[in-house]
Amino acid sequence: MPAPTLPASPAAPSTHRRTARVTIALLFGAWLVDYADRLVINLVLPSLGAEFDLDRTQQGLVVSAFFLAYALCQIPGGLLADRFGGRRVTLWALLTWSVFTALTGFAWSFAVLLALRFAFGAAEGIFPPAAMKVLVERTRPEERMSANGTVMSSNALAAVITPLAVAPLVAAFGWRSAFWSTAALGVLALVAVRLWLPAPLPRTNGATDEESETGVVGEAGVPGVDAGAGEDAGAAETARPALGAVLRKGVLWRFALMMFGYNTIVWGLNTWVPSYLGEEHGVSLTSAGALIAVPALGAALATVIGGRISDRLGGHHRTVIVPGMAVAAVALLLMANAPSVTGFVVFGTVAVFAASLAYMPIFAVPLAGLAPAYVGVGSAVVIFGGQVAGMVAPPVMGALADAFSFQVAFGFLVLGALIAAVMACLTPQDAAAFRAAAGGPPTAPSVSPSPSTAKDSA
Repeated sequence: MPAPTLPASPAAPSTHRRTARVTIALLFGAWLVDYADRLVINLVLPSLGAEFDLDRTQQGLVVSAFFLAYALCQIPGGLLADRFGGRRVTLWALLTWSVFTALTGFAWSFAVLLALRFAFGAAEGIFPPAAMKVLVERTRPEERMSANGTVMSSNALAAVITPLAVAPLVAAFGWRSAFWSTAALGVLALVAVRLWLPAPLPRTNGATDEESETGVVGEAGVPGVDAGAGEDAGAAETARPALGAVLRKGVLWRFALMMFGYNTIVWGLNTWVPSYLGEEHGVSLTSAGALIAVPALGAALATVIGGRISDRLGGHHRTVIVPGMAVAAVALLLMANAPSVTGFVVFGTVAVFAASLAYMPIFAVPLAGLAPAYVGVGSAVVIFGGQVAGMVAPPVMGALADAFSFQVAFGFLVLGALIAAVMACLTPQDAAAFRAAAGGPPTAPSVSPSPSTAKDSA
């Protein structure tokens, strides 16, 4: 027999709005610090190269050490979030990465720097799937990609703020001070999440999404929706394929490869643009920070827009990603061969804006097609692809810059746009197609797809 549905409390809508708003604000702040912490290394690479006598390939390896650990810890982080809860794992991540960020400021050799960056990457690696789970548990399906788009726009905002804040700090106190300062911000984010993160939203049967971790879920595994008349939660759960089947079928890995293409562009630019502006055009670190802020603002806007478009389309990411990546590829080629700083920044801004439209659409279908109990590890698989790009792109571009030129290195980024566009065409375009591709039934047994349920059934 289905569990009786409790009448909604008159305060429920306002409670939900407050829960969503506070969660979005706290995750925005945590992600802002997360992204700022990893961007600092890109801004101080010239200083590190001078102090430890590193060529560009070695400098790229410093960045890759972080991404190697970050990538390896994505899926374990998702498993931990699904096992112990998103909030607890988020707090662990904030604490440990703040410690290793501070320790980076004490590095005394290239080897120690690599070890600390690896440890820092492992600490940050468990955060994304935990944060995704926290958001899923505290938002409704129809608003989830818009909410996530707002949260993830923090990354682009961090790319604006970090250079502007770090450049004068490094000029005044040296590169080590940048790591100590961002570590302090991590501690503040930890305290805020610990004190103010709301409890998960209840589903309409009075349960919370935390109960889905034990296998009790709503409609087709959808948080916030009952299984429906005549069907119990157990029957609804069988509407979704097991995670093992999803991984074996490779459907999630195709989304991971799409994220690989997107992040090849993002981390290739983030890593080498400050060095390029300084070495090729004589731009100071402070001035470079101001110039980098322009495309970063475009990325922030595009991430929010991409999330809203994704919610309206209910998936169908190909509609956004293919044209976006086509524009990004052309703009990257123009940027790589721009003779002036102005042209480089203008074309770079166009490329980053077009590519960033793809960020939220990449997540939409996997989150809609997976049961809540698998959201942590499922999102980790997708994020894993992006972090492999962060591990590969910096040293490859460094080697290309050493062997040929920065123009050739930036031209390499077009490959990322091509991979993302191709994968957008080779992945399921909505939740029903995702479940079918993973070996499960296309729809829940008691659900007739309506625009609202088909749009976002995560």
